[in-house]
Amino acid sequence: MSQYHQYRVDVPEGEIGNWRVKRFTVDKAAADIERMRALFSSAAGRGVPEGDYTQLTRSGTVVMSDTPDEIRDHIFFMRRATGRVLIHGLGLGVALNHILQKEEVEHVTVIELAPEVINLVGPHWLERYGSDQLEIIQADAFTWKPPKGIRYNTVWHDIWDDICTDNLPEMHKLHRRYGRRCDWQGSWCREMLEHRRKQEKQHRYW
Repeated sequence: MSQYHQYRVDVPEGEIGNWRVKRFTVDKAAADIERMRALFSSAAGRGVPEGDYTQLTRSGTVVMSDTPDEIRDHIFFMRRATGRVLIHGLGLGVALNHILQKEEVEHVTVIELAPEVINLVGPHWLERYGSDQLEIIQADAFTWKPPKGIRYNTVWHDIWDDICTDNLPEMHKLHRRYGRRCDWQGSWCREMLEHRRKQEKQHRYW
């Protein structure tokens, strides 16, 4: 069994508008193909091993899944999370589910732009953890303002569909916006993208 199996979610399948939560299975043949494809793509080293998973899609495009690579992207945040936590982007609630089981985490606020995602995924986690531990707010991370006097110990930004250096300006904007309201913050794959951007700049001069 994969070390990441503990992080997989049991969010019910469902569909609202162009958003859908569904299970999918990757068999060995498909896993081998994914592994080969990843070796020759910009996402080198990323592939989906065989197993059963859950994914969140919008108009057929995968926005989030509980595959090992996506879980690995959130490991540092999940281990770092403590006290009062703010998360931008609900997704399937993979990281949310894990950190709410930690004694060090007191309360989690999630800001999610899409009401469809909130209605598909939110009730599952609210029923499990209750409104005393979890608050889900429909709002835009770029305009939402934390309540006056509230400071977060940990903030995590995860509002992007894919890993792309085009996301960096928005990441920088969010880090500036929330920097004075938290002790620590991070963004999904930011370090990887900063490294990739540095490499892109170096290649321009070759």
